[in-house]
Amino acid sequence: MELLRERLIECGWKDEMKALCRAFIKKKGRSNVTVDDLVHVITPKGRASVPDSVKAELLQRIRAFLVQASV
Repeated sequence: MELLRERLIECGWKDEMKALCRAFIKKKGRSNVTVDDLVHVITPKGRASVPDSVKAELLQRIRAFLVQASV
């Protein structure tokens, strides 16, 4: 999880998600937005915008771990 967090910060994903949240809150009004609203709107965009390079690196590390653990 720490590796994922680091990679997402490095590629600017975290800042992008923060900006999307702020834009949504500004559009709807601070008092009209719940955490559930944010999660519902931002989650699909967040998942879709994770760079392929980050996904590939994590998949490679998971596979290597599984191979090593099965020995």
